[in-house]
Amino acid sequence: MTATSMSKGANLPVAAESVQIVLGWAGGAAAPDADASALLLGAGGRVRDDGDFVFYNQPQHASGAVRHLGKRRDAGGTTDTLGVDLRALEPDIERVVLCASADGGTFGELSGLTLGLLDTETGRELARFEMEATTETAFIGGELYLRGDQWKFRAVGQGYASGLAGLATDFGISVDEEPGVSTPAPTAPPVAVIDVPPSVSASRLTKGEEQLPVDMRKRLSLRKEQVAVSLRKHGAAGVRARVLLVLDASGSMSFLYAKGVVADVVERMAAVAAQLDDDGVMQAWAFASQAARLPDLGVGDLPEWLELHVRVGELSLFRRSKKPRKGLLPGQVDMRTVGIQNEEQKVIAEVRTYVREHPAPDPTLVLFFSDGGVYRNKEIEKELREAVEEPIFWQFVGLGRSNYGVLERFDTLAGRRVDNVGFFAVDDIRGLPDAELYDRLLSEFPAWMSAARRLGII
Repeated sequence: MTATSMSKGANLPVAAESVQIVLGWAGGAAAPDADASALLLGAGGRVRDDGDFVFYNQPQHASGAVRHLGKRRDAGGTTDTLGVDLRALEPDIERVVLCASADGGTFGELSGLTLGLLDTETGRELARFEMEATTETAFIGGELYLRGDQWKFRAVGQGYASGLAGLATDFGISVDEEPGVSTPAPTAPPVAVIDVPPSVSASRLTKGEEQLPVDMRKRLSLRKEQVAVSLRKHGAAGVRARVLLVLDASGSMSFLYAKGVVADVVERMAAVAAQLDDDGVMQAWAFASQAARLPDLGVGDLPEWLELHVRVGELSLFRRSKKPRKGLLPGQVDMRTVGIQNEEQKVIAEVRTYVREHPAPDPTLVLFFSDGGVYRNKEIEKELREAVEEPIFWQFVGLGRSNYGVLERFDTLAGRRVDNVGFFAVDDIRGLPDAELYDRLLSEFPAWMSAARRLGII
C-alpha cells in the first residue's frame, strides 16, 4: 500500500500502535547537520518538566514511550529517527511535537527535507510529508495528537528563524545561557527548563481597547503579546499590515456558528489586527453563494459586532423570500441574500477589488476561514494566480470538515513568481492554543513579504 502524501496542515488517523518518525534530507559536504527531537505536551500545550524533551543527549523518555533511535547515512542522504509507542504514553500526554534543529546552517541549505511516518511493527510507511524551508534553524515537522480515543498525525511544516530558543518559547521552555554572553549555536539541543515566557513590549494599546469588558480586554492583551512573539520568531517583529477577515457563511457552517466557534475565531483574529494594523480595524466579508461586505470591525466594537454580524443565512424551511427580512438592525446584512453554497471565487474577487480601490501603504493579510466543500477549483485558482502580482497574502484556515480542493493544493502549484497563499486545517480550532494558532497563521506571511518586497510587489 502506498504511503499517503501529505500537504501542510493535513491530518490522518494513525492505525498503528507504535510508530517511527523519520526525518530525512540530503546535502553536500558544506551543508549543515540536523537533529530530530520530540516534545511531550499536556492539555495546556506545555511540557511538564525537562524530562519531556527527548533528543540524542536525552534519548529516552522516562515512560519509555518516546525514544531517539539515531541517524543513518548512505549515498541517498541522511535520516534521523524517533520511535513513539502510543500505548505507553502517559494519560496526561495529549500531543507529541516532532521537531528538528539545524547545526551549522539553516534548513534551507538541505534538499529533500521530508518527514515519514512508519508502522513500527510492519515497517510500512503510512505517510510522507515533503517540507520546504528557507532561513529556519529549527523546525516542527509534524505532531501526533489525541482526538477523543484516536491518535492522529498532522503535517505542520513550521519553521523558526530564531532557532531552537524560538521554538521552545511556544511550549513554556527556555534555554539557559550565561548572562551577558553571546554564545554560538550549541552542537546539541540543550535540556529544556521550565520558564514563563517574558512579556512582549511590542504589544501596543489599540484604539477602543479600554472600552472592552474586563475579561475580553485581558484576553486581547495576552493574545496581542502572543502575536508579537510569533512575528518575532519569524523575523518580522514590528511589521505592519492591513488585516482583512473572510468568514464562510454557507449552510454547512451553521453548527460552528451556533456553538460559538466562529465568534471565538473572530475574537482571536481581532488580536491579529490590533497588533498588525495601524488602526486596529478589520474590513470583513461573509460568503456562501454570494459575497457580502460586513461593517468594519474596530476593537472597541467587538462585543456588539459579534452579536450583530456573526450570523449565517436565515432560510425558510420551504422557500427563500426575496423580500428583505423585517427587523434587521442598523448595519446588519440580510444573510438570506448570501445563500447556502460555496462560491469562494466571488468573495476573493471582491476582496481583490477592494484592495485595488483602497490602496494602503502596508501589505494586506487576508484571514480566510472555511469548513471546506470547495468545488469551484478552476475559478478559485484563476483568481489567486491573478492576485500574485498584488500586495495581498491569502491565509486560508480549514475548520475541520474536508475537501478544501485547490486551497490545500495551492502551495504545490507551479508558475507563480511568489507563493501568495498559505493553508492549514484543524479539527477543533477552539482546542488549538493561541500560541500555536498564531504561529500557523503567521508562519508564511513574513517570507511572502520578503519575497514580494524583493520583486517590487510591495
